[in-house]
Amino acid sequence: MNYRTWRPVYERILSDFGYGRVADEQARDRLADLVTAFDESRLPRIDDATVAVAGAAPSLEAEVDVAADADVVVAASAAAARLPEVGVTVDLMVTDLDKTPDTARALTQAGVPVAVHAHGDNVPAVERWVPRFDGAYVLPTTQAEPRGPVRNYGGFTDGDRAAFLADAFGAATLRFPGWDFDDGSVGAEKRSKLVWAERLLHWLERRRGERFDVLDGRRNRIDPL
Repeated sequence: MNYRTWRPVYERILSDFGYGRVADEQARDRLADLVTAFDESRLPRIDDATVAVAGAAPSLEAEVDVAADADVVVAASAAAARLPEVGVTVDLMVTDLDKTPDTARALTQAGVPVAVHAHGDNVPAVERWVPRFDGAYVLPTTQAEPRGPVRNYGGFTDGDRAAFLADAFGAATLRFPGWDFDDGSVGAEKRSKLVWAERLLHWLERRRGERFDVLDGRRNRIDPL
């Protein structure tokens, strides 16, 4: 995702949530201080692969076969802790460290890449956890303009960022186990983030010329970007 393409969408997100660009940039720069450039050869072989972008909704275990049958599993947040419990290997984790940071640390120490995302309100978590990771397996990301070793592949929540990352590295097909845009157990801000995740995936599928099954039956209700 070219940042010039991403920027107008990012600005709409900032406006919608009342977030500040400066805070995101400061978080990006703090993450940059703690990492070195990531060697992309450490990523799983995503190019031309079927990639399961696993969310952490309650349905994940019921849909585990979707992940098990994929060539590559990219796990968003807590999905990275749950999938191994049902026998599925995680090839890449995407997280802003709000859940299961111990899982992220353990994965890096086992040689599994973790895309660590810095944004305006997670600097304490970044400062606490990133130094404990094996830095060779930390892929640093931002939603602001990329700078130094910190990348921006597009996306806003852990889940849709995982999809954008897989797209950036040439995934042939994306599958979405463990997603629930209508999760009634989450609070108001999280519900708003799920709306944005849905919109972003709708944008991504149009850019890819692919129809994501997770959006079936929902497209006519999505406000397109």
